[in-house]
Amino acid sequence: MNNYEALDKEIVFSADKRALQVFDIYDFLTKSYWAKGITIDAVKKQIKNSFCVGVYHKKIQIGFARVVTDYIGFGYLCDVFIIEKYRGKGVSKLLMEYILNHPELRFIKSWMLSTKDAHGLYRKYGFKSLEEPQRIMKFVKFKDWQSIKGSVINIT
Repeated sequence: MNNYEALDKEIVFSADKRALQVFDIYDFLTKSYWAKGITIDAVKKQIKNSFCVGVYHKKIQIGFARVVTDYIGFGYLCDVFIIEKYRGKGVSKLLMEYILNHPELRFIKSWMLSTKDAHGLYRKYGFKSLEEPQRIMKFVKFKDWQSIKGSVINIT
């Protein structure tokens, strides 16, 4: 047991990718506003190439987060979710504490994320709006996951 177990001590946070319930993650993400229509193969590749955290209640996955990182200079927090039934119980706060204090991630100098509706949560952990947004750029190669379905791409 560690200090990241919550509620009735049956909620567990783990960075062990072998425990991830990939199809449950895919099911959530494919319906989300940020990854709508993502393919299972794309989810598998994202998991393979990222630091991932699963959140479990009685061995059932109830949440997830992914960090794209070099483990020292930069970390991009993404695909964070807690399923509806467990929201409002402090689980997302404990997930953030687990991520930001994890031995492999705690010395990352700079973090970023994108959110439509969870600014309040992330502000509690030091995240803030960009001071100079004009310095940040992005490049979007395709509009959404649906636009590449059927394309011949190697994502494994």
